Amino acid sequence: MSLFRKIFGSKPDNKEEELKSNERGKYMPEIKLPIDEKFTINFKANGGKFLYCEDLNEIFESLENIIEENDWGDKKAYFIDKNLKNRFKSANLLTSDRASDSTFFITTCENLIANDGSLLICSNQIAEKKLIELPDNFIVFSTTSQMVETIGEGLRGIKSKNKKKIPTNITTIKHFKSSDEKDFLSYGSSSKNLYLLLLEDL
Repeated sequence: MSLFRKIFGSKPDNKEEELKSNERGKYMPEIKLPIDEKFTINFKANGGKFLYCEDLNEIFESLENIIEENDWGDKKAYFIDKNLKNRFKSANLLTSDRASDSTFFITTCENLIANDGSLLICSNQIAEKKLIELPDNFIVFSTTSQMVETIGEGLRGIKSKNKKKIPTNITTIKHFKSSDEKDFLSYGSSSKNLYLLLLEDL
């Protein structure tokens, strides 16, 4: 008989007494989720609405559905990015040059931050406006290649893309309205009713 069997006893035949492979001890390292899965979980936990699209046709279809769902057909959209406004020209949206006259804001973002489900934006998207000055409803157009693990990674990306002039007004949007109730964690921040149109580009 083996020395180890003498000391520790023989292995039980009963399978139920064996540790299951999916049971993990509390000191085991966390299972590392893929970056897209982590972002999706955290973004939804923040109250954001997520629409995955495989091509631009699906982007336009999803945009149409958002407008229909919210009865925004006769409401005005606000754009700061002129290139984005041209890209969505075929959607035949009513637009305004003033945020105060608009019901929803269509924009891009710099990055999607996986570890907290937030969106990193800067003056490229919102000029020098504060979030509170923009409409309560955001529709953000982004791509899967814009996902990064942390805010630090996103900030380094902004710096390397804009070596001549680093954008100003860098901030994150993290609190999305899922209800009218005020959450003490979002106190002092400008929460937005946010839809993310995510285009697969990888």
